[in-house]
Amino acid sequence: MKSVAKKPDGKPTSGNGRQVTKKAQLIKLLGRKSGADIVALSDKLGWQQHTTRAALSGLRKAGYKVTRATSANGGPAKYRILVASAVADDAAAEVAQNGA
Repeated sequence: MKSVAKKPDGKPTSGNGRQVTKKAQLIKLLGRKSGADIVALSDKLGWQQHTTRAALSGLRKAGYKVTRATSANGGPAKYRILVASAVADDAAAEVAQNGA
């Protein structure tokens, strides 16, 4: 796994000194095979939970296939984006676009 460099102010960069967007980070987290729950996403991104849910809605409106799977043992629901290869390409394109 590629590590993300951080600027002195603690914000992640793409390795070439350009800041990685929160949307790109969210897409990357949702593209993992295990997915992520709202609490984990909120903690990683530094957002409140209602902001994270709004961002998931925004991804859906943008055309991403965000799925929600509930746990059989009553644990928190996990969210994922199904097409991981397209997700990685989109996230890389966004980093390039916003950093250029």
